[in-house]
Amino acid sequence: MNKKRILYLIGAIVVLLLGYKGLDNKNSFYKSAYNDELPIKQNTAQAPKDEGKEYQSTGDASLLDVVLPQRLDNQTVRYKSIVVYFNKYYRVPNCVAYELTNTMTSMADSRDAENRANYKFERDHDVKGCPDWWDYKESGYTRGHMAPAMDMRWDKTAMAQCFLMTNICPQLDEMNDGEWRHVEEAVHKWSRTAKRLIVFTGPVLTNNMKHIGKHNDIAVPERFFKVVYAPEQNRAIAFVMENKKLPNSWTNYATTIDRVEALTGYDFLASLEDNVENVIESKQNIKDWPKYYPSR
Repeated sequence: MNKKRILYLIGAIVVLLLGYKGLDNKNSFYKSAYNDELPIKQNTAQAPKDEGKEYQSTGDASLLDVVLPQRLDNQTVRYKSIVVYFNKYYRVPNCVAYELTNTMTSMADSRDAENRANYKFERDHDVKGCPDWWDYKESGYTRGHMAPAMDMRWDKTAMAQCFLMTNICPQLDEMNDGEWRHVEEAVHKWSRTAKRLIVFTGPVLTNNMKHIGKHNDIAVPERFFKVVYAPEQNRAIAFVMENKKLPNSWTNYATTIDRVEALTGYDFLASLEDNVENVIESKQNIKDWPKYYPSR
C-alpha cells in the first residue's frame, strides 16, 4: 500500500471517529421545548479574559466543589469568579459557588466599581437549556441572581458573567428584595472581617414544582438556600428561605449546613477533613457572626 493511500485511510478513520463522537454528544442532550438543534454561538456577554481587574484565588479552589447526587442532571460551568452547576432539565442552576474576599468587597464598594445599570441579562449559548432573559417576562417572578451583583462589582467580567441566565432563578420580588437581600448584604459585610468567604447559593429542587417560561419549562423553586463558610475562622452558617414574602427577620432563617445537605442531597466542603467538616456543618450560631442591621 503506497504512502498516499495510507494517509487517506488514516484521514477517513479520523472523520468517522469525530462523527461518532458528535452523534453521541448530540443524543445525550435532553430533548424538550428548548431547541437543542440550534448551533452553539459565541457568547458575547462574556468579556475577554484579560479585561478588567485580574484576580487570583487566595486559597484552595477545591472548596468551591459541590458533590451532587448522581440522579441530578448537571453541567459544571467555571466562569472567572463563579462556578455554576447548571441543570438543563429544570433550566436553573442546581447551585452557584464563589469566593468573596475583603479585597474584592472593598473594590466592589469603591467609587469606580462597576455599575449594574450598565449590564443586562444574557443567555449563555454554550450551556444547553439556558433560558433567554425574556423567558421570565410577565411570569410574576424576578430574575434572581444566585451570585449577587453586589459581590461582583469589582470586575467587568465578573459582572457580565453574573448576569448570564445560568446564574438566575425565578424569585418572587417580595422575597428577592426582602429578607433574602438582607442575607446577601450581611454576607457582603461579613467578608470584610472574615477576609475570605466561600459562598454556595441555589434552589431546593423538588418534585411537582411550578413552571414558567414560553414553553412552561423553567422550574420555580419553593425554597432557596445559602451556605457561608469562613476558612480562616473555621466557622460556617446556612440559611433556608421560602420563595414568598417572609414574616420574620432574616436571622430567623439561619440553619446548619447539615440541614441544607439533607434537603438537597448535596455535599458541601467535601474537600475538608471529615472531622473538621462534621463539626463545621453541624453549627448555626448567628452570634458567631458580626451583627448586621439592614435598612428597611
